Order: sequence, then structure tokens, then C-alpha cells
Amino acid sequence: MDKILLKDKEFSLFIPDTELQAAIARMADHIKADVAGNNPLFVGILNGAFMFTADLMREMDASYEVTFARYSSYQGTSSTCHVKEIMPVQADVRGRMVILLEDVIDTGYTMNYVVRKLRDEGAADVRVATMLFKPASLRCDLRPDYIGLRIPDDFIVGHGLDYDGLGRSYRDIYKLVER
Repeated sequence: MDKILLKDKEFSLFIPDTELQAAIARMADHIKADVAGNNPLFVGILNGAFMFTADLMREMDASYEVTFARYSSYQGTSSTCHVKEIMPVQADVRGRMVILLEDVIDTGYTMNYVVRKLRDEGAADVRVATMLFKPASLRCDLRPDYIGLRIPDDFIVGHGLDYDGLGRSYRDIYKLVER
């Protein structure tokens, strides 16, 4: 589909699934090379990263531990700049290498909060892998370790990303059509 309508907003095709999958496969190769000999804990950040987490773990194709956590900092199409912990990481992170899996990093506030929290809880190493990165939107000192694709500061949906809970199930990524 070239265009989709979610509530009162129109979105146009931005990144096809084939391009996302190629970027995720490249990222998986990079991560596998970096973590060889370690047993990292992968933490998918819900709700948005559920598709990315599944895609990446299929590419990793090995027996890694995977868990999920949930944080929120968005309302509608913008960040509230306040991070709420809804479901913390359930696994013990003490002494472990942890790789956070995020759908998109824009302001960076959520990942910055989670990285600090896991380090405070005793994680030996905390790394960040993001499917999409908006460097122009970054508002804190956070540098993702693994980046699928760098994109401009557009509001996007699909492949796990949503607009007020809608649009997550699309394979492709769509961007908001400004009027």
C-alpha cells in the first residue's frame, strides 16, 4: 500500500519491509561478531519493538535469552519527555551483558533512562540496538551501538510503531503526510 489512514492522519509509504529486513540482517551480523563467546540478555522494549525483536532474533539464529520491558514517553505524535516504567526487566541483569532492542530512537530520553537504570542494577555492559535512529531529534547523550537505518525527524508508523495504538501491524514503515 502506498498510503494508509489512521484515525485523522494520513501516512505514505516510507521504508518497505524488504529494506528493513536487509538492515536488520546487517545489524545481526554486527552483533554476532561483537558478542561471540558471551551470552547477552536481549531486552525488547514494548510495545514498539516487538516486531524488530522477533526479526532480529530470527537473524541471530542461536540460543540467546530474550525478555521484554515496557516504558512509555509518548502521547499522540510527540514525546512527553517523561519516562514511565510500566513493566521493568524481569531477568537478573547483574554481571550480564544486556542489549536493549528499541524500535526507534528520537529524543533518546527513554533509552538513556533504561541504560542508566540497568547499569545501576549491576549490568556489566549495556548496549543499545535500534531499528531506526533519528539523529536530528536526539536530546541527550546517547549513542546507539547498533543502528538499522538513520532517518529524518518524521513521525512514522508500522512495523511495531504506532499512532495512538494503531498501525503497529503493518510490515512497512509509513510517514505522516503533513498538510
